[in-house]
Amino acid sequence: MSETTTSQLTKISVVPLTDEDIDGVRQVSLHDQQVKFAGTADEFLAEDSETIHRHVIKRAGKTVGFFKLDTDYASQYDFCPPKALGLRMFVVDARYQGQGLGTGAVKALLEYLPVAYRDFNWMYLTVNCQNPAAKACYQKGGFTDTGELYWGGAAGPQHIMYAAIDADNKGKAQ
Repeated sequence: MSETTTSQLTKISVVPLTDEDIDGVRQVSLHDQQVKFAGTADEFLAEDSETIHRHVIKRAGKTVGFFKLDTDYASQYDFCPPKALGLRMFVVDARYQGQGLGTGAVKALLEYLPVAYRDFNWMYLTVNCQNPAAKACYQKGGFTDTGELYWGGAAGPQHIMYAAIDADNKGKAQ
């Protein structure tokens, strides 16, 4: 997984986390009210497993965020079809929010997935109903709301969203 994809519109890249990125990740923070939705940099760095792949969001080589790709997401959630990745803990540093970086990172991610995760057909995520800015970011970046809610979130109900990884998977996921 050494591939890198950069969104041409915003010059934002998503890359797998390396040891060289750890100090930059530790500098990423959220507003206090956002932490319940996504978590902290320390929580992001603490989880390391074969099914959780940690990535960083960069702009001009500087770490401005991070996220996790969960390759075992489909086995954990009934709403998720087989061959689907899960997007978890998507964070853009509070200092850079409102500049289009989140949407740019989502677009860069959707360009990256067919290259780095070609065995998967779908990307799924849940976003808290109390976080309309994040939902709008995902929609602008290319995700579709299923119209259904996930009720198992620690901070309340969440919208279920998805995006096709492969261009052949247009339309609603099954």
